[in-house]
Amino acid sequence: MLIRNPHNVLLQVTVNAAAEAELTSMEFSTDGTTSLAGLKDFELFSTGAKAEFAAENRFGEVEPPAKTVAFRGKQTLRPGANVFWLSCRLEPSADLSHTVAASLLTVNGTAAGAAAARPKRIGIALRRHMDDNVHTYRIPALATSPQGTLLSVYDMRRRKSRDLQEDIDIGLSRSGDGGKTWEPVKVIMDMGAYNGKPQEENGVSDPGIVIDPQTGEIFVFAVWMWGKPGKHQWEKDGSEPGFETGKSAQMMMVRSRDDGLTWSKPENLTRKLKKEAWWLLAPSPQQGIHLANGTMVMPIQGRDEKGDTFATIMSSGDHGASWTVGTPAYSGGNECQAALLSDGSIMLNIRNDHERFRAVYVTADLGKTWKTHPSNRNTLIEPNCNASLRRVTVTKGAESKSVLLFANPHSQKARTHHTIQVSFDDGLTWPESSHLLLDEGRGRGYPSLSQIDSGHVGIVYEGSRADIVFERLALSALVR
Repeated sequence: MLIRNPHNVLLQVTVNAAAEAELTSMEFSTDGTTSLAGLKDFELFSTGAKAEFAAENRFGEVEPPAKTVAFRGKQTLRPGANVFWLSCRLEPSADLSHTVAASLLTVNGTAAGAAAARPKRIGIALRRHMDDNVHTYRIPALATSPQGTLLSVYDMRRRKSRDLQEDIDIGLSRSGDGGKTWEPVKVIMDMGAYNGKPQEENGVSDPGIVIDPQTGEIFVFAVWMWGKPGKHQWEKDGSEPGFETGKSAQMMMVRSRDDGLTWSKPENLTRKLKKEAWWLLAPSPQQGIHLANGTMVMPIQGRDEKGDTFATIMSSGDHGASWTVGTPAYSGGNECQAALLSDGSIMLNIRNDHERFRAVYVTADLGKTWKTHPSNRNTLIEPNCNASLRRVTVTKGAESKSVLLFANPHSQKARTHHTIQVSFDDGLTWPESSHLLLDEGRGRGYPSLSQIDSGHVGIVYEGSRADIVFERLALSALVR
């Protein structure tokens, strides 16, 4: 159930009629809802025999929230299935820790005897199609600053939903209250009409973010393409060996020293980081991590001297003054996420081009050498999509324990069933009893996790109900 969405499906009801009949009323109970205070109103829609939601034919009037919500009207029921949808709108102030529930009580005054649906959590439609006249928002990454500020960066695809090359800028949404409210979008990287090329030939995409834990400085990386209309940096000559702008896609960076309020001009790091023989070097669109000594680690990806995709990390031990790129951990994968293991080594969890299982590698020397993890290409399923991996600390009373959280579309067929999983043994196993389903529907699928505070984790993901969804989850709901 998403704040800012005009419709949120709470319940689907199918009335099977033996013969033509007239519907005059339908009543629902909202028992199981945490509080009615955050609910704005309810509507009931009819879609005939179609089992797909559409807000075109409303039955009855818009009804205020109540323990019992009744809709009255007149509608002919055709023989067979007649599908109805109970929809709810939320107030902007709805509590993100609450749930909303409903069950069918009566049809035409007769008890329905229908089972209650599972309660639904409340989230925020952080970015939607055509918000601020932007066609599509994609590729979100989430981070938490030392001041507790949430920072979500993403693609602002202004004209179309397609990848580079296109008119794409990097946007930022910022929250100072743990994700309850968000400031207006801020553009933090825009290459404009650089060197005479139009905006649609100066796109930047795939933002990655990492924060210096000691200085609080925020670094955002993205890949920039100049020229090459109709090309894509991951395909053929969309990006080429060398360093030249217009041939090779460029690795760009902006930084903020005031908790994300203002940002530097884009800095080109291509010649400092990319090997000349490589076809591409780009950030992985995720949050980086830091070690106990303050070293920052950023997951990155690219195409090697053969043009094959790879995943690795880069690190900085001098507060971002310089970065060292590791050796490729895995060839045939690209978008990746790094996380610390209990022994201090770094796990790299990688989108795998070869099969529908995640590739998983480990390094103990900041990416100089790699070894496979026991879960490599046999444990975590995927539909070939970005994913998020994060180590979080859970505190219960005087005890604290560290676990891994993993989020992705939990499917090998399509980007559906967006799920958070928990591992208590450094990623060796991910027990099904600790899975939390976020969104059953089909979206574009990219997620990013970040710990908000000692009791909560935040996630942004490309869901079925908005371009970018934000949810704030209690760690107690994930780690029992």
